[in-house]
Amino acid sequence: MEGKAQPRVVVVMPAYNAARTLSRTYHDIPHHRVDKIILVDDGSTDETVEIAKALNLSVYVHRRNFGYGANQKTCYRQALAEGAEIVVMLHPDYQYDPTLIPELIEPIANGEADVVLGSRLLVDDALRRGMPWWKYVANRFLTRLENRVLGLNLSEYHTGYPAYSSNFLRLVPFQENSDKFIFDQEIIVEAVHNGFRIHEVAVPARYFPEASSASLWDSIVYGCRIMLLMGRYLLHRAGILRHRHLEIYESRYVKVV
Repeated sequence: MEGKAQPRVVVVMPAYNAARTLSRTYHDIPHHRVDKIILVDDGSTDETVEIAKALNLSVYVHRRNFGYGANQKTCYRQALAEGAEIVVMLHPDYQYDPTLIPELIEPIANGEADVVLGSRLLVDDALRRGMPWWKYVANRFLTRLENRVLGLNLSEYHTGYPAYSSNFLRLVPFQENSDKFIFDQEIIVEAVHNGFRIHEVAVPARYFPEASSASLWDSIVYGCRIMLLMGRYLLHRAGILRHRHLEIYESRYVKVV
């Protein structure tokens, strides 16, 4: 990127009860490459908001817990309103390495990608790093299913560390997506269906008690919803049952309300 103006990078943190790990996450961010950090609190009952304000983050608070997808919708609306050219989602639970943000945004900054996924499985050492075996097996199974349906060859679809170009976020109707965890998969389906470029970057993850983790039951529900989403996409692509939110809409969907 030598000789070119650096794009405006906004990091968004979808937070829920992240008081124990937020400061560590924040201090590991390479601030020389990030122009703004936004935290959206989704009804936390701990000191997440107070800590975020002490760190001088831009803080937005949901009056109750609306869900992971709803949190991301607020994150991306606010990032676009702040003039972001690249948006990075970083969980404040310190599971993903914030120091890798420059590597994550590079394909977008260089005009090579619209979406970059930080993959825990691109270098296959997730089990050694502490990923529970049942999560590893489920991740591998669902990734193979999604690759087959979507015609890609990604190592992982279920990362919590993506980066998006502002153009991508302005075009895809992410406001139409679920308020739940399936939001992440819906936005990837929208990217694939509409021909956006997806790259992966290896991002080793940490597993420790303070890091947030879905329960076994939540993971089962999530897996079932992914399979339903893949079925819906196949029906949509075949023209049997159309789904409006898989199509590109005008940027009116991302106006801040």
